[in-house]
Amino acid sequence: MSSTQHNGEPWLYSIHSARDGRNISPWDLASGLMACYNLSTLLAYFLSFGGFLLLRRIRNVDLHQIGEHGRIEHDASLVHKDTPKGQKYAPTKVHSGLVNLLLSDAKTGDEEGEGPEYGDRRILMDATDVARARVRREKECPKLDRMHAEIARGEMGIVLGVLEVHSGKNVGVPVEWLREWIGYERLPTGWKPTHVQGLFDVVFRSKAIRTSMQELEEKEGVVRKSHSFSILDGMLRLFLH
Repeated sequence: MSSTQHNGEPWLYSIHSARDGRNISPWDLASGLMACYNLSTLLAYFLSFGGFLLLRRIRNVDLHQIGEHGRIEHDASLVHKDTPKGQKYAPTKVHSGLVNLLLSDAKTGDEEGEGPEYGDRRILMDATDVARARVRREKECPKLDRMHAEIARGEMGIVLGVLEVHSGKNVGVPVEWLREWIGYERLPTGWKPTHVQGLFDVVFRSKAIRTSMQELEEKEGVVRKSHSFSILDGMLRLFLH
């Protein structure tokens, strides 16, 4: 695998372009996240140094190392196939079928002024739509442990915060932006940062996704044990394992 390949993480585009995906320090990663996506200093450094902790890395890394399975990367991705048994690194190719299913989870017509008759430009993905997608994928894939389930929700919590727009009474991410950003791995056409994205807002959105998932699973008769979980505790456990 080339050292410039990565696991389809749009967050890493700015770093990939600036350093060719090589010899990345946590400071490089944090700076790139702040410059490209206008993440707050606290959120950018939490993601960067937390990621290095999960990777059990002290020295600089190449982008492909971030895709090591079972560290930050996890099964039940919304747009990647699971890591084949025995493989150290996750698949880097975005699966177009999974992208289409993800976007279909937003095209429910539940929100005012949404539905196929309005075209994709009027369809927004919100926390409930993300929850629908996560429930679907987690039924299809091996069960995630609590830490990686939290990471999976947090990833999309950041997406919802960074790309969110308002359309009438609806709030969410335009599905055509999501297709560009996740499906084609490029910044959405016409998008630019409009606000600083903070850590506590991401936590709030992640909890909203979790709550919606629980409601959907209850409707389907799925019983999920509720656990109090600190992602920092999980990072420490994995680092010391």
